Amino acid sequence: MGVAGTYRLGPESGRLLVHTTRTGLGAKAGHDLTIEVTRWVGQATVDTIEPANSLVSVEVEIDSFEVREGTGGVKPLTDADRAEIAKTLKEVLHTAQHPTITFRSRRVDGAAGAFTLDGELTIMGVTQPVMVQGRVTDGRVVGGATVVQSRWGIRPYSAFFGALRLRDEVKVDLDIVLTPGG
Repeated sequence: MGVAGTYRLGPESGRLLVHTTRTGLGAKAGHDLTIEVTRWVGQATVDTIEPANSLVSVEVEIDSFEVREGTGGVKPLTDADRAEIAKTLKEVLHTAQHPTITFRSRRVDGAAGAFTLDGELTIMGVTQPVMVQGRVTDGRVVGGATVVQSRWGIRPYSAFFGALRLRDEVKVDLDIVLTPGG
């Protein structure tokens, strides 16, 4: 899996993006969102001889979620819409009590061309298993995972008496340059 060593991870080395999609009879009124995590830290220890000894940990500040794009909908996403989405995220994810989301790998399988991180994702104090798939190319890690919100006790956002709602599945993408140090 790439070059052995310890790497620090964060917004200075790459991007974490969350993608939501809408569903329901009123889906045309809403937007599919791309949300960037702007404050996060992590560390990856890569063992190329024995990938199972590799470790990854990441901590995300939920208050750092910023809506980067809203596609679809009957009208463009406004600054007021972005502010309302930020407010709703804080309410839905109970950021006053649970300001961070954490990921810790339990097992790493594969090689640079294709690897899987089997880990634990903690959201709102609830820890559930999650699998991250990715690859390393030229010192850059690209991959992602699907998070089913209800597994963490999150009720997907809905409006208009449920006619517009977010899908339970949220896609998380990562694109990170491995920066030596730790």
